Amino acid sequence: MTDSAAPDVAVVVLSTVPDAAAGERLARILVGERLAACVSRVPGVKSLFHWDGKVEEATEELLVVKTHAARAPELTRRLAEAHPYDVPEILVLPVAAGLPGYLDWVRRETGG
Repeated sequence: MTDSAAPDVAVVVLSTVPDAAAGERLARILVGERLAACVSRVPGVKSLFHWDGKVEEATEELLVVKTHAARAPELTRRLAEAHPYDVPEILVLPVAAGLPGYLDWVRRETGG
């Protein structure tokens, strides 16, 4: 790891999905359309949240999406469009630093 700042280079997008099938489908869309360099899928995430005036609990899969900052708006739009939830969690987090070679790879793979 290096201390090289990269907020304008890469972002991480987090999104939860209801199951592995949805995670696989969305990951393939995002990587296939080169909106993401990589999507890591984390199964078994337990979520507790307010929805329709009630506290709900769900087991979900977390998508950790790596992309170039310039692709984030289009990725957000496409993910929201293809997502099975009415109001999907889509959080775009800046990357403060990272291995330069990895950040270059993210940029190259997403056309950033």
